[in-house]
Amino acid sequence: MRYLTAVIFSLIIPTTIFSQTTISGKVKDNKGKPLAGASITIKDSYDGASADSAGNFKFTSSETGEHLLTVTNIGYNSFEQKITLNGTAIVINASLKEKLDELKAVTVTAGSFAAGDNKRAATVLTSLDIATVGGGNADITAAVKTLPGAQQVGDQDGLFVRGGAGYETKQYIDGTVVNNPFFTSIPDISTRGRFSPFLFKGTVFSTGGYSALYGQALSSALILESIDLPEQSAANASISPILVGAGFQQLDKNKKSSWGVNYSYVNLVAYFNIVSQTPDYFKMPEFHNGDANFRIKTKSGGMIKYYTTFSKSKLGLRRPDIDSMAIKNAFGIDNLNWYNNLSWRENLGRGWKMNLGLSYSTNSDDLTQELQDQNNNPQKFPDQPWLAYKNFVIDARQELSQVKAVFDKKMFGISTVRFGGEYWYNVDRSKFNDTMRKISDNYQALFAETDIYLTNDLAAKIGGRFERSSIINKTNIAPRVSLAYKVGQGAQVSAAYGMFYQKPENSQLYYSTNLGYTKATHYIINYQKMTNDRIFRIEAYYKKYEDLIKTIPRNYYYFDYNNSGSGHAQGFELFWRDKKSIKNFDYWISYSYLDTKRDYLNFPGQLQPNFAANHTASLVMKRFIMDIKTGFNFTYTYATGRPYYFFQYNGTGNKYTIGDQGTTKDFHNLGFSMNYVPSVGKTNAKTFWVLVASVTNVLGYNPVYGYNYSYNGANKQPIVPPAKRFFFIGAFFSWGVDRTQDAINNNL
Repeated sequence: MRYLTAVIFSLIIPTTIFSQTTISGKVKDNKGKPLAGASITIKDSYDGASADSAGNFKFTSSETGEHLLTVTNIGYNSFEQKITLNGTAIVINASLKEKLDELKAVTVTAGSFAAGDNKRAATVLTSLDIATVGGGNADITAAVKTLPGAQQVGDQDGLFVRGGAGYETKQYIDGTVVNNPFFTSIPDISTRGRFSPFLFKGTVFSTGGYSALYGQALSSALILESIDLPEQSAANASISPILVGAGFQQLDKNKKSSWGVNYSYVNLVAYFNIVSQTPDYFKMPEFHNGDANFRIKTKSGGMIKYYTTFSKSKLGLRRPDIDSMAIKNAFGIDNLNWYNNLSWRENLGRGWKMNLGLSYSTNSDDLTQELQDQNNNPQKFPDQPWLAYKNFVIDARQELSQVKAVFDKKMFGISTVRFGGEYWYNVDRSKFNDTMRKISDNYQALFAETDIYLTNDLAAKIGGRFERSSIINKTNIAPRVSLAYKVGQGAQVSAAYGMFYQKPENSQLYYSTNLGYTKATHYIINYQKMTNDRIFRIEAYYKKYEDLIKTIPRNYYYFDYNNSGSGHAQGFELFWRDKKSIKNFDYWISYSYLDTKRDYLNFPGQLQPNFAANHTASLVMKRFIMDIKTGFNFTYTYATGRPYYFFQYNGTGNKYTIGDQGTTKDFHNLGFSMNYVPSVGKTNAKTFWVLVASVTNVLGYNPVYGYNYSYNGANKQPIVPPAKRFFFIGAFFSWGVDRTQDAINNNL
């Protein structure tokens, strides 16, 4: 028996020793860095090991024959290789490719500031940020002006960005363009935007290089995405010396649908009796604003949203006429605006998504201007045409209908392709005294764009846009490319290139449709680093303008249009936001340097436009003090002086020359607001309310935006605001939703 046992062991032991195979090697990522902790196993066995800090591993296996070796690590795609186990040592060098992850992947940031609930975007401004910008009075445009790229223009409507005119920036809600985002213009006085920041859950301010999904904006795009379902049913009310309002939002019990209505009335008669104004208001500013909405969540997780807003306003003011101190200019506005937006976002399955948008808006303006004597009686000057043309009546109406469809398809990893098209039908009617003009346009666009993620550190957005306008009978093709590369923890470099086209303004197309698109080519590069509660960003850009509209005089009163204008804009910008360094204190700093010149309209050559300042900076500070339940907000803005010109008609050469020019003094503005939130800390409060006080230009600086000239240039008057400061105080109530914690979290 002992002899038999010895024989059996002598046969088994050599076989066991022979069948043990040593497997060793190293695990690295696709950049050659070792992956500590990677798991290495032989599939369907218990044999394996973990990589050490240098990525090395070694183990033995008693398995024999052909097997599958698997290497895995969290955040990386697995590695597999067939091996044959026969006692011969095996060396494996495995390279694991990082798994593409939407939360970890780099995002293209060149030219864009994003805010909202997109976890992957650089959150710069939330709705509450916008509402609490010191002196901003919850105006979206006023808050955006504290970001790099935007100019401080107080005498014209619009958002002026990187050397572009106000009409070269467009606003979009849920994918479709808004035709009249601001209240009707008043000569030499800028007006605020029509929309509340609390309507939107996402905001993208693109200073250039924006997506191919959007068009007809030569310089910039402000892209707004409306909220989905409210948190719960709620009522609200607001009251101040100039404003009363109320609203209600009803959320269905199953939390799959909601509807709501709001109304507000603004009248400045009491305010103007307390705070004197430079103009003589013979018709006090009065505004009626109402809106309604419904939202439905679909079975597949999509969303149908409808929003409508209605606004009616009127005002009238008198100012001295610059051509004769013996007469006055009386200007009046009666405006009616109605805007509608219907959108449908749906998951179609198999990686497909659909976004449909419909919108319709109409805007009517009855404008009157009348020369009056010192007793406010109408005056006519038929033998003095430079005065006679100031008596006019304008009845203008704009209508815009749109439909837009965008389809998304997930490709490999997290890469996506999206494509679609849109159609606009625009009708513009204007009656100037007895002369009626009408234009209409059928505008079509096709677009395609793809987000390609090669790794979590490298991404590209490549797209293009095809457009056609019937009124000018022209087409264009606009390529756009953006890249982003991660250079460290929370840090990345982005670059963008694109061509952007825009139709001439309707006021120009009234006189000539023999025009082409205006064009701008954007080149952008930036560096951005984000850590917890901190953002640093620096960006440089160059923008080339081509085919801008020029006015060619026939005589003093009549001129022709062509596309011979050109120009450029270049500069760099800085942005820093910090909510961490100082306890309970939030602030951001922005700076913009702009070098721009353009030859357009009646400019006699390449000149810096009168809306462009070379240097602009803003400092925004916020602090909420729990002990007194009050938030304090300050905004200081500075800009160097802007150029001004008097272009004088030269009949001899049938051209314009510069009769006078200069630079305004530097611009300063310190805005302040405070919000008292008494319900902070109360757990069973039934009414939540906030008391808000705000003032612009706290230090009483006297800004000059430019100068108006008489027809012969002999007289000039500074363009100044109607009053040095604007004051606001009001109380806002809500029943059903407690917003106080949002106010605290926003500042802590």
